[in-house]
Amino acid sequence: MPIINRVAALSDEIAAWRQDFHTHPELDYDVHRTAGIVAEKLKEFGCDEVVTGVGRTGVVGVIKGRLPGDKVIAMRADMDALPIQEETGKPYASQTPGKMHACGHDGHTSMLLGAARYLAETRNFAGTAVVIFQPAEEGGGGGRAMVEDGVMDRFGVTEVYGMHNMPGLPVGAFALRPGPLMAAADRFTLEIAGRGAHAAHPHASIDTVMVATQIITAFQTIVSRNVDPLEAAVVSVTYVRAGDAFNVLPQSATLKGTVRTLNPKVQDLVEARMHEIATGVAALHGAVATLQYDRGYPCTVNHEAQTAFAADVAAQVVGDDRVNAAVQPTMGAEDFSYMLLARPGAFIFTGNGDTAGLHNPGYDFDDKAIPVGVSYWARLVETAMPAA
Repeated sequence: MPIINRVAALSDEIAAWRQDFHTHPELDYDVHRTAGIVAEKLKEFGCDEVVTGVGRTGVVGVIKGRLPGDKVIAMRADMDALPIQEETGKPYASQTPGKMHACGHDGHTSMLLGAARYLAETRNFAGTAVVIFQPAEEGGGGGRAMVEDGVMDRFGVTEVYGMHNMPGLPVGAFALRPGPLMAAADRFTLEIAGRGAHAAHPHASIDTVMVATQIITAFQTIVSRNVDPLEAAVVSVTYVRAGDAFNVLPQSATLKGTVRTLNPKVQDLVEARMHEIATGVAALHGAVATLQYDRGYPCTVNHEAQTAFAADVAAQVVGDDRVNAAVQPTMGAEDFSYMLLARPGAFIFTGNGDTAGLHNPGYDFDDKAIPVGVSYWARLVETAMPAA
């Protein structure tokens, strides 16, 4: 079963929706225009129920099959953009300075809308399909907000699935894996207090710049010398701030950064070692270090049975040779992880071709991926809940 004929016929219209979303990006939970269009279209399609304001600004549509059934299959798309100045030069480029769809959420939203239209027209399944349109994936935890607002319980969801485009993977290809697929994303802020002095008199100081550089170097030994080489972890210091003058040794310094892990035990180990290293190195030089470590999105972990099912459905659309069911994990993060903690399901990557990378000002979603993604969603529902 390749691309669905009806989906192919709708592709230009879906691409027009996508380009309109691209022209009008919105950030975080402030996705009122996008959510309003989504809700309006779901009502036009004839969804049995359309609910707004879930998880603050999320939208949920319910589509019942032509036959009753016990399963409720949920599919999720994210709606928010990023605070990046677009540099694509496309005719439909962002009209809002400093905001753009640099991660393809415009494509995700449009593909799920296309699937909702097809499913509402055909209803060739036995059970219920739920389409979830989520705000604030880009750091705002919209997935958690929707789960905490009862999206799974309220709509009786039994399984949940997500999809994200992947630059570098050919259009018409899919990739996924059981178990950890994307990393937990934590962040830290380290404050170092020392004693300021004239730069010509370093002996009178407790040099926070020197302490900071030694802590940065020591942090890199956590992955190389504390974490099992067969496990994955990243410790990146991304911000360093100390002093304002060329001839003053500053009284304080601040470091910030991110930690990525795929295993909760490794996550615990890294956090513990960062505290030990920061306080120990600072004390060695008479300084005081205070580490604030904040855990963010948890690891995105695919459930084994649902991952195998998703791979089979993807193969129906593009063929077995176009589905990598054992892709290597990525150290990027995704708040669909909260939904996978609430219900069994799977997250899949779909190819975006040879484009700029995600979160790049030159990125654009490839509209040729639309019929592939929409057909995947439609086949997922029809295969999981067959009407015959």
